[in-house]
Amino acid sequence: MIIEIKVPDLGESITEVEIGDWLVEAGVLVDRDDPLVAIESEKATVELPSPEKGVLIEIVKQQGEPARVGEIIGRIDTEKAGKSDDDGSGQPTSQHEGQTADTEKKVMPAAARVLAQNQIQADQVTPTGPGKRILKEDALRTAETASGLQTEQQQPEPQPAKPVETRAEAPQTGSRSSTTGQEPAGERHVPMTLLRRTLASRLLEAKQSMAMLTTFNEADMAAVKKLRSDMGAEFADKHGIRLGFMSFFIKAAVAGLKDFPLVNARIDGNMIVYRESCDIGVAIGGGKGLVVPVIRDAQKLNFAQIEQQIAEFGKKAKENTLSLEELKGGTFTISNGGVYGSMLSTPIVNPPQSAILGLHAIKDRPVAVNGEVKIRPIMYLALSYDHRLIDGREAVSFLKSIKERIEQPEKLLLEI
Repeated sequence: MIIEIKVPDLGESITEVEIGDWLVEAGVLVDRDDPLVAIESEKATVELPSPEKGVLIEIVKQQGEPARVGEIIGRIDTEKAGKSDDDGSGQPTSQHEGQTADTEKKVMPAAARVLAQNQIQADQVTPTGPGKRILKEDALRTAETASGLQTEQQQPEPQPAKPVETRAEAPQTGSRSSTTGQEPAGERHVPMTLLRRTLASRLLEAKQSMAMLTTFNEADMAAVKKLRSDMGAEFADKHGIRLGFMSFFIKAAVAGLKDFPLVNARIDGNMIVYRESCDIGVAIGGGKGLVVPVIRDAQKLNFAQIEQQIAEFGKKAKENTLSLEELKGGTFTISNGGVYGSMLSTPIVNPPQSAILGLHAIKDRPVAVNGEVKIRPIMYLALSYDHRLIDGREAVSFLKSIKERIEQPEKLLLEI
């Protein structure tokens, strides 16, 4: 029986996806629930499993092609389930060459061809695909690096320049610029991923549809740094996780959202929707771009539980294995550009949320402390917010509450 492989309903108003890597080639035997293909939606990359045991007889939609929900992207023949490629080895189809070793099973077919052409071993490649699979772009990146190193090593010694006679040439009639209709030298044109296109569209939509404003403050990080230095080792020993800065800001944000509930609310037509829970999105750089997984009911979590979720999200983001459920429904977002060295920024609110907190690099600066100039570790804080809903008073007061709780972390521990 022929079974059609269709794009599933991924919810959250997703109508179109982009086909990622096919994890098996046509003609390969797969078991029920074996991953067939990676599907990239505007929110995450998910693996589509095989509905039955059979042979993948046709790939309708190739990598990079768009497909709508419900559209056929491949076909499986269940009647060929027990058959194998008769190559004289007695090995079944699913055990074809290039998939016998555990490492090789994680090399996608397109990537395997690139590696073979460039005589590169799989263990030389850093994988970015789902489940640490090696994608074609991973192989190409490694090949380009290897080629660059080889070219540099083989570069001949520079020779003395010979004087040459130069003359101007008259332009040809009707000639076009070399940049028209083709890639100029030194440029490489790469299609935007669906995730990047959606992110660009939504950020532009946010700028156009909101009365967005940003307010700033600064926080002295000395007390938090001292607390981490004094108690960090014990914390790690007890909970098995490192005590980072983000858990302090999440706890401070939760307390601030309780004090100023409008910052946690959203606009729905002419209505204001207040949220009882604090579902905090944490912006993380992933293998395919920026993602914002959500820490649910952060008001119910302690420092260790928050740090454990952040660590898990970070691992999944690198492997592109975050689920749609983990990425939807946030009420407030925290973005830490400081990990990349950002000194100051104006973060963009992610609708339908109404505010976002931006964190930045911690730098030693001279500040006045009790009438004396001291060198203190200072972080600039930025709160962007929808001015249609949140007045300046609420925004400034909310950000000030963040500052105060960070500078006096005992308030967080005592929940005051």
